[in-house]
Amino acid sequence: MENRYLTMRPKVNRLKKKSEIERVFKEGKKFKEDFLILKLAKNSLNKVRFAFIVSQKVSKKATIRNKIRRRLRDLAQSKLKKIKKGMDVLLIALPGLETKDFWEIEEIINKLFSKAKLI
Repeated sequence: MENRYLTMRPKVNRLKKKSEIERVFKEGKKFKEDFLILKLAKNSLNKVRFAFIVSQKVSKKATIRNKIRRRLRDLAQSKLKKIKKGMDVLLIALPGLETKDFWEIEEIINKLFSKAKLI
C-alpha cells in the first residue's frame, strides 16, 4: 500500500533558489485570503513551481510550522494537474493559519487559486 505522505513533489515543481523566490516576490501578483498570501509570477518553463513560506511569526515551534508546510504542500500537489502551466507560485502563511484544520486550509487555497485564475 502506498503511503501518500511519503510522496514528494517532483524537483521540477519546486522553487528552490533564493533568487527565484525573490523574483516572484518582486514581480509577482499578490492575492490574499484569510491567513494565506499567494504570490504569482510567470516563468519561461512549461511547469508550475511552488515554494512555501511559514515564518516564526506563525509559530515558534518548528513542528507546527512543518505541519502547516506539509498541509500546504499536500493541497498544492492535489491541485497540480488543474493549475495553468508556466507559473511560479509562493504560498505564504500568516499568523492564525495554525488554528485552521486541513479542510479550512483547503477552502482558503481553493478561493485563492480561483481568485488568481490559476485553475
